[in-house]
Amino acid sequence: MHVLITGISSGIGAELAREYLDRGDTVFGISRNPNPELEKRDRFYYLQQDLAEFENLRYYVYLFLEGIHTLDLVILNAGILPGIKDMRDTSLNEIQDVMKVNVWANKILLDVLFESVGVIHQVVAISSGAARSGSRGWNAYSLSKATLNMLIELYSQEMDKTKLYAIAPGIIDTNMQEHIAGISREEADKFPVIQRLQSMKGTADMPPASEVAAMLADTFEKAMEYESGSFLDVREM
Repeated sequence: MHVLITGISSGIGAELAREYLDRGDTVFGISRNPNPELEKRDRFYYLQQDLAEFENLRYYVYLFLEGIHTLDLVILNAGILPGIKDMRDTSLNEIQDVMKVNVWANKILLDVLFESVGVIHQVVAISSGAARSGSRGWNAYSLSKATLNMLIELYSQEMDKTKLYAIAPGIIDTNMQEHIAGISREEADKFPVIQRLQSMKGTADMPPASEVAAMLADTFEKAMEYESGSFLDVREM
């Protein structure tokens, strides 16, 4: 297979890239920061690109995929988590910065891919349960993932030869969880979801990305049984 993955410098993106390479697939990775280990692997091609730089993103992705006529799977994984605080304390600039990476960069990527690559079989956007939970403190992140879900649903109605899904991967121990684990007790007391995630850190309820990459890859295959445009949670599939 030919697989394109964004956000491959660490976490879920890096582990999924390793998983597909181990399966013998060709992986095209895009991220702001490089992953030297992956760059040593055969069948791995890398574009270092900040997704928030829209004009450069469009241009360099075109060049990166020149001559590629088929992508079996596109995984839109890159995303950012802003500070966790109340909505009234969250500025529009903060929300715009998150939306830029978590949503609008993905629109640009999809537009470029559908224009430049002849056949795309499946697109998976990594979403989150935060897209529908409305947990206090999640703010821009929740807004961005809910919008991402709708973006995928809307594209699914236009791209009838491609199956598109927004998939919440469950709770996985990544750099995001490291950030959450470092939030002070005083701050965590305001946000019940933070307390819950901190209590899960280091337990079987929050496995590392390396342990779930194979499961996620299998889940993406299973997703093809569902209607294109669906939001799916791996814990409910």
